[in-house]
Amino acid sequence: MRRRTGPAVAVAAAAVAWGEWLNWRWSRALVGNTTGTTEAVVVLGYRNPRARANFINRWRVRAGIRSIAADPALDTRVIFSGGATSGGATEAQLMADYAASVLEFDGTVLLEDRSRTTWENITNVIPLLEDIDRIKIVSQPAHALKARAYLRRQRPDLAAKLVRADDYRPGEWAIGKLPLALYGLWTLRGLRTDERKPAP
Repeated sequence: MRRRTGPAVAVAAAAVAWGEWLNWRWSRALVGNTTGTTEAVVVLGYRNPRARANFINRWRVRAGIRSIAADPALDTRVIFSGGATSGGATEAQLMADYAASVLEFDGTVLLEDRSRTTWENITNVIPLLEDIDRIKIVSQPAHALKARAYLRRQRPDLAAKLVRADDYRPGEWAIGKLPLALYGLWTLRGLRTDERKPAP
């Protein structure tokens, strides 16, 4: 029995490590080290059919809040992006409500509440980013990379201001890293090789 379980455990461990590595790699692609005095943290919504923020949106909000730079001199705005849900409220509003009521976040918040796709997320937040020095996009690593690639395609001048968000941490979502990696490979199939390469 032990001889049979040993290889299975090794394969499972290797699969989890592979998923972890891919998510780590994606979190570091298309970002730089831009400095400045203003920062925007863009939190992308996930489909939310109920009247309260779901598990994924709650996690994205937490990742967005922890992505805010520690420097108190930095002027930071958090932008929640996501359109209407079947419950009536927008994803952006549900995330903002969660940030305020549960996380007690009282910083500057802007809502982009018309988007239904990732491409629209980026298109519609661009007017809110024009005067920003540093831009962070928050979601699961593959989705955030896709959004950064879209910003690069739509506005390369703004994409040059992208910096890494705190939406990847080793061991977080450990069990889900493998399915997230597999799903990410499928969703990122349209990206070019240069859009997947981690920053040095």
